[in-house]
Amino acid sequence: MTTEPIIKELQQTGKYMMNYELAWGTAGNISARTSEDRYMITASGTFLGELESDDLVECSISGASAAGGKKPSKETPMHRAIYESRPDIGAVLHSSPFYSTLIACSTAEIPSNLFIETMYYLEKVERVPYFPPGSLELGEGVREKARHANILLLENHGVLVYDVNLKEARMALQTLEMACKMLITSQSSGINLNEIERQQEKSFLENAAYKPRRNWNF
Repeated sequence: MTTEPIIKELQQTGKYMMNYELAWGTAGNISARTSEDRYMITASGTFLGELESDDLVECSISGASAAGGKKPSKETPMHRAIYESRPDIGAVLHSSPFYSTLIACSTAEIPSNLFIETMYYLEKVERVPYFPPGSLELGEGVREKARHANILLLENHGVLVYDVNLKEARMALQTLEMACKMLITSQSSGINLNEIERQQEKSFLENAAYKPRRNWNF
């Protein structure tokens, strides 16, 4: 299977994240599965908005990377932990968008019952305690939570969002940032958010034609 379409979509995703302020500078890394046991990840120190083909490195789930070329992101332990734990996952996005990272640096909880997209994409959000970026400890912290949610708040670090493909992962990341922005803005302005009743949220997830409810029994 050629990796060219995946390289192109990763490049488009990097630009999308920069254009919508879902990433900044070189703070972030993204990846996509290329086969059952391999994935393509951004190289160390790359700028997501201007990814060249050689800024993407193919790695095996076992941890080995392709010979030669650039060094894969130091955050590969997190990405590898997701792909190993979740065979349904096709893409992983790690970044530090302003509002989501602000929430990750706090004890605030993100409500999922605000609007359609939050009910679906933010149904389950977990927190991972702080570990040094790029460390094996952080990778194991992610592994511990990987099966319980598709969005992880990395405390005092950023966020990790993963889904079946890059398109869905982008949508989840943007929904997360929008919800965090709404939460913080409402609190600072004294505007109360009207949350949808939990029973209605459950009914939406189980019966709406928006998207099939996720299966969390991995």
